[in-house]
Amino acid sequence: MQHSIRLLPDLLVNQIAAGEVIERPASALKELLENSLDAGAENIAVQLESGGIKLLRVRDDGKGIAKAELPLALVRHATSKIASLEDLQQVVSMGFRGEALASMAAIAQLALTSRTAAEPHGWQVTAADGQTSQPVPASHACGTTVEIREMYFNTPARRKFLKSEATEFAYCEETFKRIALSRPDVAFSLQHNGRAIWQLPASHGEQAALKRVTALLGDEFGQAAAPVSRNAANLSLQGLAALPAYSRATRDAQYFFVNGRFVRDKVASHALRQAYQDILHHQRHPAFVLFLELPPEQVDVNVHPAKSEVRFRESQGIHQFIFHALEQALSVPMAGTETSKPDSSFPHMRESSGVINSLDSRFRGNDGAPRFQQQAMRLGVAESEAAYRLWEAQTGNDGKNNTQQDNAPAADVSPFTFHLSPREHPLGFALAQLSGVYILAQNAHGLVVVDMHAAHERIVYEKLKASLDAEQIAMQPLLIPVSFYAEPLEVATVEAEQDALKMLGFNIAPLSPNTLAVRAMPVLLKQSEAEAVTREVLDELREFGASRVLTERRNELLATLACHGAVRANRVLSITEMNALLREMEQTERSGQCNHGRPTWFQLSMNDLDKMFMRGK
Repeated sequence: MQHSIRLLPDLLVNQIAAGEVIERPASALKELLENSLDAGAENIAVQLESGGIKLLRVRDDGKGIAKAELPLALVRHATSKIASLEDLQQVVSMGFRGEALASMAAIAQLALTSRTAAEPHGWQVTAADGQTSQPVPASHACGTTVEIREMYFNTPARRKFLKSEATEFAYCEETFKRIALSRPDVAFSLQHNGRAIWQLPASHGEQAALKRVTALLGDEFGQAAAPVSRNAANLSLQGLAALPAYSRATRDAQYFFVNGRFVRDKVASHALRQAYQDILHHQRHPAFVLFLELPPEQVDVNVHPAKSEVRFRESQGIHQFIFHALEQALSVPMAGTETSKPDSSFPHMRESSGVINSLDSRFRGNDGAPRFQQQAMRLGVAESEAAYRLWEAQTGNDGKNNTQQDNAPAADVSPFTFHLSPREHPLGFALAQLSGVYILAQNAHGLVVVDMHAAHERIVYEKLKASLDAEQIAMQPLLIPVSFYAEPLEVATVEAEQDALKMLGFNIAPLSPNTLAVRAMPVLLKQSEAEAVTREVLDELREFGASRVLTERRNELLATLACHGAVRANRVLSITEMNALLREMEQTERSGQCNHGRPTWFQLSMNDLDKMFMRGK
């Protein structure tokens, strides 16, 4: 049916706006909490009934609303937060559109009670079906209370689209968490159906954000998170990013704030995915709480009715800034830096109340210091027999110290049980190899189990990246060139991509239309099978071209090469070789995960072991 053009009634206009701004109780809660923060509140209390459908009440101790302005607060596009186009271009408040309260009044029974410090008592206005009452006196402390009852009572078609009470409460709780995370300096409380759900005291100082994050997301997240702190020009990114060991099956632990406002932004999301792509399994999602601060004129927050999306003026610069900040935070090696701390940087090294037994007296001098310590050795430089002979020379040929006191029986101590320093050697020292796959090591916390192939794969990968960043991967000439049958396309690729192959550390030459000879390979891959590695490289170059292989597909190719170059399962390693691998892991960035995002090592504390064997019970 065709109608002539006409002005819509105010009530219908507000109900249409409510559909954009107030999608569900959680949407109303978000707007009310933002208003409370804008009012300078230090304490905010939220009460819900039936998931916020029956009742949604938000009370704060902010500056309040004067009696004369109370009816105006429920008028559409009436706001105290912006007054000109210039204000809109540099919004510093959380809410600013001036349509939230009017929209709520159009679809629910609303009561607004407030008092300023200059007034002797509070005042209240009520609204329903677009009709607003005159202010009446009310008992109220300084601040504001907004009470919404029977949401969508006058628009039953929309009410039918609300989910169950439990679902709507879950949305409200998530909104509450987002706002509470953004302001640890404000106290928050949440009640549902008369039951206290959250009671969050205000925190101040350097640890305020961490306290609020662990209170809402759990201690496990706090222990698994690496601090993020980066400043450049007028940009600042602060917060916590969980290491891959805390990865999630869903995106439920991802909180990104821009100037204190929770947003979901494509630019930021892409930068974060890129920062994690090298260390996170493709089926898992990272967890983080990050706060980006930048001048308000550099970001447009007025691109979405619910203000959940933003637009950056310099999106490419923001992308690179976020990416490099996260990459730096997630790339801290285990050892070799002054900031390395097992209890904060390495979440799977949990503190144990069990105490590692002190070293046998025969390994200590009179001052209690160890007679000698395990030295870091390069892989393959020395064998375990040489180290064992050194131990025998220190302790006597029969492996016993001649100065044992009180004729106590000698403990069966491994020659490689040395002084354990959690700061210098967080992965401890090797004890044995299990099934040719895992390295068993002892550190100051207990038992460490290392997947030797995955760990060495990460080490080789990081070295290949560093070499290629320095323009060319170092190559190793082969004593006897390896020749193999090749397809004509592979031969043509070798002839066309000599520069790229040289950068990747390969010297390959055609011997005939169907034969290639590998004369040199990357030093890091000298133990790998020349033909298989060469075919992988040629396939990449043929399919994608040298330019893409050396830029956007660089990491994929290097990860493949690293897999070929890593020590294989079922290869027997000596104790010295295992220790060398552990030391390299401690010095390598991102060594906690292999190139596919799987963990490379796992910690079992003494407490864990005691529980498994029910010691003390």
